[in-house]
Amino acid sequence: MKTKRAWTVILERELYSYFTSWISYFVICLFLLATGLIVFSTFFISGRAELRNFFVLLPIIFSFVIPALTMRVFSEEKRSGSYETLLTLPVSIRDIVVGKYLAVLVSSIAMILPTILYVLTIYAFGTPDAGPVVGGYVGAVLLAASFCAIGIFASAITKNQIVAFLAAFLICLVPVLLDDFAILLPAAIVPFVKFVSAASHFESIARGVLDTRDVIYFVSVALGFTAITMYVLDDARKD
Repeated sequence: MKTKRAWTVILERELYSYFTSWISYFVICLFLLATGLIVFSTFFISGRAELRNFFVLLPIIFSFVIPALTMRVFSEEKRSGSYETLLTLPVSIRDIVVGKYLAVLVSSIAMILPTILYVLTIYAFGTPDAGPVVGGYVGAVLLAASFCAIGIFASAITKNQIVAFLAAFLICLVPVLLDDFAILLPAAIVPFVKFVSAASHFESIARGVLDTRDVIYFVSVALGFTAITMYVLDDARKD
């Protein structure tokens, strides 16, 4: 009970901080503006009631907006001086990381939820296949989960929010773009590139096919980066 209460308190504190910060609302509005332009430009200009372009470009958009949401998680604590106080509290590193990670994940899901309006609009004017739509949103949550873990890791290694944003942005963007450059690489390493490509796994789920290999990929990335973040903080606590 003590462990659960600890990470819950941190989760509630972080969520309060997110939803009272103008930066979070700015990022969410930017996300909705960008995705809205993609969806409705396809609808009004091309005359197609579909969400394909929305899901195709979502990994690139997430590479930008999720690092913007996560950049302050630990960096702001370090800048303000509350980071040292946080580490001296009788709270485990696991509670700190889990609480903060879940907060940014919940914030990311809250950012995605308004896009359900796009789905309702598309269904009002067309009859898209439900499989890719449901798969796209499942993939979006899994992608957000992995990128949030990358974001808090980047924030844990620096006290500069801009550096944290750029580091997370690059780490997220590389696996997103890998698939696009696979054709230029030697055939022997293409399977490996496909395996580490976030876009490849996301596109597979977004087609409406839920393959356990794709789910394991995103869960592994999320667990891996949260584990590394715990190691970084534990090392800092020992110092």
